[in-house]
Amino acid sequence: MFGINEETEKKNIGEGTTRKIMTYSENLMLCELTFEKGAVGAMHSHPHEQIGYIVSGSLEVTIGDEKRILKAGDTYQTAPNVPHGVVALEDTKLLDVFTPMRKDFL
Repeated sequence: MFGINEETEKKNIGEGTTRKIMTYSENLMLCELTFEKGAVGAMHSHPHEQIGYIVSGSLEVTIGDEKRILKAGDTYQTAPNVPHGVVALEDTKLLDVFTPMRKDFL
């Protein structure tokens, strides 16, 4: 399966945040998210393992009880069912990988 960026639908998922599902299989999913400065990805959890890569910008990332400032080139990993969330400190582009894929995103 190919994910052609300009052909991929962008979904508004909250104030100042969009998501593109770039490609996926039953076991894996890659999403591109954009956050406007100040946008909040509220604390949540899910049964999927997640890895994030900050392409550009910076985020305050909270995973469980730990909070870190991450910038372009940094990554994070969230185990299944661990609460996590972000605040965009500037306009930011993020790649998120999930295993298994997020059926709730389709």
